[in-house]
Amino acid sequence: MKPLQSLLFACAVFVSLHQAASAAENFIYTSSGELEASKALLSRPDISGVQIVYNWKSLEPAKGQYDFSEIEKDLELAESLNKKLFIQVQDRFFEPKARNIPGYMLNDPEYDGGLTAQFDNPGENKPVGSGWVAQQWNPAVRERYQALLKALAERFDGKVYGVNLPETAIDLDPKHEPKGYSCDAYFEGEMANLAFARKAFAKSMVVQYVNFWPCEWENDHNYIGRLFDFAAKNNIGLGGPDIVPNRKAQMKNSYPFFNKYKGKLAYVGMAVQEPTLTYKNPATKKPFTKAEFTAFAGDYLGANVIFWSTATPWLKK
Repeated sequence: MKPLQSLLFACAVFVSLHQAASAAENFIYTSSGELEASKALLSRPDISGVQIVYNWKSLEPAKGQYDFSEIEKDLELAESLNKKLFIQVQDRFFEPKARNIPGYMLNDPEYDGGLTAQFDNPGENKPVGSGWVAQQWNPAVRERYQALLKALAERFDGKVYGVNLPETAIDLDPKHEPKGYSCDAYFEGEMANLAFARKAFAKSMVVQYVNFWPCEWENDHNYIGRLFDFAAKNNIGLGGPDIVPNRKAQMKNSYPFFNKYKGKLAYVGMAVQEPTLTYKNPATKKPFTKAEFTAFAGDYLGANVIFWSTATPWLKK
């Protein structure tokens, strides 16, 4: 083989290996009760599994009484197709009427209402919405959430591929902060839940979604720094609800840490959810393409998996 041919061949091998190393698995992402409608997507050979969001209320209809029938059904369907199942245990909601924690927590004074109103602006050029977040800074609320995680682990550890806890970002009204709330109290509560989940799920992946922490910008409270350090030392995966290549807000918060910790985390799971699809590439003025999402997720963020909304255009082809 001539020298130039040898060089070209070596470059081709390098590029191939780099692409293989950076390629993330593709999962679809959907909500509880909707998997059957997405069976055709899950059956595709280029889809390795599914991430499903289950709200707290549906899993614990009464105090200490759990209903995991939807997870059972979804797991059975995924296994029948030889696909993996990731479950997200949702304790925050993005619609005004979605007060989806158990009813006893809304009414018992011990939990101080259980929920606090929050505001959110998902996607690009979207009106500010409103929703709710569970008061994880309240020890009584946190105890019940951890009881749910314990019950889930007893039933599904090693059977589901992974479990992930929701995003760290919340946006409360600073003029009406709830009883017992502080940025530190929220951070410590979320970290306590993560440590508990890692201990409960000894076999399945455990992933914490992280994008922003309240009160923090550029890690000025060392919340993101402490989370990444804890995750790297405790076999915990991290991820996020949105892949938006080079977006300023994320580049000032979680994204540089994903890059810094490439290869040091147990798992990295990033999502392209419905709001993510509204963002446009500033250079092209068009929505980000599959190639742009996957290149940034793999090369910069070190993603092992991308959870794609079932509304993603390339899935419809």
